[in-house]
Amino acid sequence: MRSSNPVFSRRGFSRDNGHAGFNAAPQAGAPATGNPYAQGAAANPYATNPYAQTDMHGAPQAPARTDAMTIDGVVTRTAMTLGTVILAAAAAWWIMPVDQANLGSAYGVAIGAALIGFVLSLVNSFKRRPSPALILTYAAFEGVFLGIVSNIVSMYVAPGAAMQAVLGTMAVFAGVLIAYRTGLIRVTRRFYGFVMAAAIGFMLLMMVNLLFAVFGGGDGLGFRSGALGVVFGIVAIVIGAAILALNFKQVEDGIAYGAPREEEWLAAFGLTVTLVWIYIEMLRLVAILSGDDCAAR
Repeated sequence: MRSSNPVFSRRGFSRDNGHAGFNAAPQAGAPATGNPYAQGAAANPYATNPYAQTDMHGAPQAPARTDAMTIDGVVTRTAMTLGTVILAAAAAWWIMPVDQANLGSAYGVAIGAALIGFVLSLVNSFKRRPSPALILTYAAFEGVFLGIVSNIVSMYVAPGAAMQAVLGTMAVFAGVLIAYRTGLIRVTRRFYGFVMAAAIGFMLLMMVNLLFAVFGGGDGLGFRSGALGVVFGIVAIVIGAAILALNFKQVEDGIAYGAPREEEWLAAFGLTVTLVWIYIEMLRLVAILSGDDCAAR
């Protein structure tokens, strides 16, 4: 997995659109690394941005341009994308019946929506320029998947699980944002490398578990149920929280170095993917804990 967040698996602010990307070749005298958080201005992914301006001390200044990325723009695009997810989820929840007679059909629709959402996420990740239409379409299909799955979990496993997962996701988002803004979390080269290594390792392990589940039946290696499932659920949420910090760093750097306004959609896409990850893991964790409570009774 290039990254659990497609913002870090595509060129993003690339040389092709006038901005140095994460994989850009290093400049003369720069460290031989593609890491966006390497120390020094020469290693900054936006260092060759032709629109970037500096003051007398060399600090990047947001250029006075009307087509540059802004925090208001990122918030607006993120609200639109997350709003699409929520509306689609609510519609799927109310329209798609999940009673015993229709449970199989509901699972089929959910799996189909998830597969389409996955394909669209890959398309959005590798497109040269962000496509608002494709990003919102991805959000719609992802919302259908989340709505059906949340309804099934709430009806058959843990009543109220969806609301608990939503509140948990909001708490993680607020906590990471506060920690990032106050300096408790600092996104450095070492932090970036650790998060990417953890995300890749986690996803590889989950793929192995899925293969064992498909060919061996049951829950595979047992990483997603019981006490072990709780541990891995917490680890997944922590990784998602760390990726949120990378999202915030990307937005901050994009604004500081005058990224084009269209990249607001890329930032919104990345934030949405990360929040969906956290919500799914929260929902899974609530379901596991509720199942354990029921078994204990």
